[in-house]
Amino acid sequence: MKVVIQRVKSSKVEVNNKVIGQIDHGILVLVGIALNDEKTDAEWISNKVLNLRIFDDENGIMNKSLIDVGGNILVISQFTLIASTKKGNRPSYINSAGHEIAIPLYEYFIKICEEKLGREVSSGEFGADMKVSLINDGPVTIVIDSKSKD
Repeated sequence: MKVVIQRVKSSKVEVNNKVIGQIDHGILVLVGIALNDEKTDAEWISNKVLNLRIFDDENGIMNKSLIDVGGNILVISQFTLIASTKKGNRPSYINSAGHEIAIPLYEYFIKICEEKLGREVSSGEFGADMKVSLINDGPVTIVIDSKSKD
């Protein structure tokens, strides 16, 4: 499982010109799920995402987590994060999980985040043509891969 985390002032996702998820102050998380991902990947990533110290403390130092600042989270599925670009110029998505693996893991990731935060997590619609907008804060953008835990 691979995620791109962006600290945002605000973010929203639209499907068919209708806003289906929206947050203020928090993080936008783009989630890519690979063929070999399991629940343990979702658990490890969720812990990292929620506890990553990327918010400023009273001294202006990135020393607080999403949990510490009471921030919000918007989760968007993004299979293209698993793209391989080793050969040629056309990305290959052969390692991206199909719906039968990806949907349950995507929903499980959201559920874990909700349990740890104690509130609802905003999300996009899996497999839909989504329009995502954000105001990046910083900018702060971090990539985490559950297969690269070292």
